[in-house]
Amino acid sequence: MSLPRRALVGLALLLVSCAPEAHGPSTATTPAPTAPGTSAPDLPAEQPAVAVAARPAPPELPRQVPGVGPQLRSAIPAGTRQVLVVTGDGPEASTGHAVLYRDDGDGWRAGPTWPTRNAVHGWTTDHRQGDLHSPVGVFTLTDAGGRLPDPGARLPYHRSEDFVMGGTGFEGEPLAGSFDYVVAIDYNRVPGSTPLDTRRPRGTGYGGGIWLHVDHGGPTHGCVSMTADRMRELLLALDPALHPVVVMGDARNLAR
Repeated sequence: MSLPRRALVGLALLLVSCAPEAHGPSTATTPAPTAPGTSAPDLPAEQPAVAVAARPAPPELPRQVPGVGPQLRSAIPAGTRQVLVVTGDGPEASTGHAVLYRDDGDGWRAGPTWPTRNAVHGWTTDHRQGDLHSPVGVFTLTDAGGRLPDPGARLPYHRSEDFVMGGTGFEGEPLAGSFDYVVAIDYNRVPGSTPLDTRRPRGTGYGGGIWLHVDHGGPTHGCVSMTADRMRELLLALDPALHPVVVMGDARNLAR
């Protein structure tokens, strides 16, 4: 059967309008032919999203020395970046603990806690010669020494056989070795001199010779003591470039 000429023309036009080229190039991707005996390459699988745990923010360091209230804080010299806080267990207690803090510009970072001893009658804000109390306050730490050789202290260290103590303490303990390592507390003394210097700028009535020294196993006359290994750690840590001080007293007085 033959179609009329008009019908043939219409059919040709319909076929042309349905071809892809009539609407521009195709965007479909035609797979590349594969060689006989081979399989088509696998398309890369979609990779699952990997969960990344957020890093915890570093702990915020305190801007003020912990446990030290405004009155004593105001006495810490400007530029001080190393503070040894000695906290007594009570106004009349002869035991306590110490923490060395350092500020590198982002807040006070605490070191380990060390057990301490202090005077047999506790603490006083008005220390006098022979009262058997440790003085409350803020004092610079500038000089060190001892009977044993310098362990590597950065503070000036004066070694001498004169750092010796005999006899027994308040609880009958021997005092030998108490001054193997010493850091002078600048209470009523001349900074920049050996801890053995007996000059008393305020007069002898206010006492003196207040040191950090090796614990002999009992209360002191007025000093603060800790074990020999802790004293060695302290000597290695104290840095005159950081202008170290000790803030010492019972907790109630420290918080004023």
